[in-house]
Amino acid sequence: MNLVATPTLITALFLLLPAITFFKLFISTFSSLFPEDLTHKVVVITGASSGIGEHLAYEYAKKGANLVLVAKRERSLREVAGRAQELGAPDVLVVPADVSDHDECRRFIDATVNRFGRLDHLVNNAGISNVCMFEEVSDVKNFTKVMDVNFWGSVYTTYFAVPHLKKTRGKIIVNSAAAGWLPTPRMSFYNASKAALINFFETLRMELGPEISITIATPGWIESEMTKGKFLSGDGRMVVDQDTRDVQIGLYPVVNSEECARAIVTAARRGERCVTVPSWFSVFYLWRVFAPEVIDLLYRMFLLARPATETPQSKMIMDAIGAKEILYPASIQEQDIKVD
Repeated sequence: MNLVATPTLITALFLLLPAITFFKLFISTFSSLFPEDLTHKVVVITGASSGIGEHLAYEYAKKGANLVLVAKRERSLREVAGRAQELGAPDVLVVPADVSDHDECRRFIDATVNRFGRLDHLVNNAGISNVCMFEEVSDVKNFTKVMDVNFWGSVYTTYFAVPHLKKTRGKIIVNSAAAGWLPTPRMSFYNASKAALINFFETLRMELGPEISITIATPGWIESEMTKGKFLSGDGRMVVDQDTRDVQIGLYPVVNSEECARAIVTAARRGERCVTVPSWFSVFYLWRVFAPEVIDLLYRMFLLARPATETPQSKMIMDAIGAKEILYPASIQEQDIKVD
């Protein structure tokens, strides 16, 4: 098989490439001209109290969708709900819930169907992050919550939503991260949870298609609570630390959450398999596949310091040229975020 399989598969790929390219171009053109009409569709969004989730709610509201907003912070959810209705959402249901709790996921899906009688889009957006070297972890058990929220929160919700989505030939939108295929130092647990999401929903794409379509979003650095400096530290506590945030993001530009949400909703309406925001970030995927050693070297050079107490090169360069004012939105430089 080693002698036969490789040349056979490569030859088949090149022979089929023109047909595949034409088919993809046709589908892309058709879906761009005739995107899904979301008027009065029912959309569940988890992690909707801030960041990307908040702006996803606004984008769906502008398209006339009914919304079910889920997060732990009820007050913030109600503020988002009010704004969403101003933007055009006919009806908004607020359901405070923790997606890492299996029973609460069942509860808000049941609440959705009881209120609206249907479910059209499930947007799995809720997530938390960690920023710490693996060797700085005081107790590894403190980080099971990253997988509980980021991975299992989406799995639980999807499990209860699938029967209803089949009835409407609906869609699942998954907010993973570019970190799922481009791991970043100091975020080992977060990276793993996002990679698990990608592989889980790529599997479901095969199992559930064509009854339910799936769009996987892999954003880079986006304006959010994470990029404001909120994450789990080495001792497992949720902290707000903008100095560590600056070290972690370095010279990467941070995209505003409104732009990211718009791209995700557009991709979902077109039935696209994947969307990366910003789009130029996709180039790193090729580097990761064909030159992973280069990516590893650059990360060690610019994001890590030896000894660990020194400032990494990326932050030194950013501070020296004053790039933060250009690369980071003003909103993530403000100290207006609370640990809860």
